[in-house]
Amino acid sequence: MDTFFSNRRVLVVGGSGGIGKALTLALAETGAQLYIHGGHSRTRLNETLRTVQQIQSEGGIPLEQQQHQVILHPITGTESVQLFLNTAPQVDILVCAYGPFIRKELSHMTAEDWKFLSDMNLAFPGALVSAYLGPMLAQKWGRILLFGGTNTDSIRAFTTTTAYSAAKTGLGVLAKSVARQGGPINVTCNVICPGMTDTEYLDEPARRYAAEKAPGGILLKCEEIAETALAILKNPHQNGTIIALDRGLVI
Repeated sequence: MDTFFSNRRVLVVGGSGGIGKALTLALAETGAQLYIHGGHSRTRLNETLRTVQQIQSEGGIPLEQQQHQVILHPITGTESVQLFLNTAPQVDILVCAYGPFIRKELSHMTAEDWKFLSDMNLAFPGALVSAYLGPMLAQKWGRILLFGGTNTDSIRAFTTTTAYSAAKTGLGVLAKSVARQGGPINVTCNVICPGMTDTEYLDEPARRYAAEKAPGGILLKCEEIAETALAILKNPHQNGTIIALDRGLVI
């Protein structure tokens, strides 16, 4: 167990699948107390919880001493965001590994597409950060980790992901704003922008497309991203940074 994370309370939004699940399981190995959010599948959430419990039991933490919780709550709009915030647990570490994606030509994007992607990929993480920043500043300790999109570590042009990528690029402003307030008192916020990653959400055409774009045709593994995420969460000097974890990919 890692004493840095031991008994820290961690909320992982989007923690039952993909990169979020890999990070949830990596945090379980450190001894953290986990609040695992999922949006759609109670079965997947419960399976993730059982794996977390098994990891910690094997690591020497008896099941009766574990206090993990699962949160099934679809995020679909402003009302669902507010309801989530009204019932969300108080934590020391916030991870947002969530963000729906639509691929569509810019000229074909509708107003509804823009609103949905902006709300889910920027407004929702922003509302989470606003809700948790005050308590972290008050206790003079906190960690926030957000996940951007591929190549959203700086302003770039996109042909089929403009709305999604614009919203994800905005997370950098959010992280730097938190760092300005929290840096002097050990509150950090950073953004990881993963490259082409192999997750269970990719169908075969999407996996082939990602492999064609990825440097060397090699997709990132979720576990590799989780390992980097843990190192960033532990580092008090890394604050307000936007990390491209993509092997140099440029789309």
